[in-house]
Amino acid sequence: MNNEEKNTFVKEQITEATIKLLMKYELSQISISQITTKAQVSRNSFYRNYVDKEDILVKHIKNLISKWDSDYQLTNNDSNAELYGSLFMHLKENSDFYLLLKKRNLFYLFLNMFTELYGAKTEYDNMTAYVTSFITYGTYGWIEEWIGRGMQESAETMSSLLSSHGLK
Repeated sequence: MNNEEKNTFVKEQITEATIKLLMKYELSQISISQITTKAQVSRNSFYRNYVDKEDILVKHIKNLISKWDSDYQLTNNDSNAELYGSLFMHLKENSDFYLLLKKRNLFYLFLNMFTELYGAKTEYDNMTAYVTSFITYGTYGWIEEWIGRGMQESAETMSSLLSSHGLK
């Protein structure tokens, strides 16, 4: 195993350990020592890869969303229905994690990453920034409400609801 593979393995162990601990405890109740012990890695490994406990979750969210986005781009047909269907399918496939974030009052980490990736950029002109923000935060609102209600509807139903309300 080369250094990159070792580091990837360490990060996966830390992420998995944190998520397992988060199932039982609030993030504030989890110590770095608990995480490193459960992950069977050193504190140095933790601090080499993460700033703090939230950083683990932020990077995991970014990895999940980035993976979804790159997979979606391979089949992108510029259809909002396909985009939202794919996004809600991704959320449903990772529902255990996203529901856990919501349960632990950490879903704002998803919002932060979602707006960082898809929100308005400083280089946008004003109107583009306003429209982008409207769409980004509106989409986030649908996602948060759906997750808050336990993701009862299927990804297809959510996509069709969005499409029927003007996002075709």
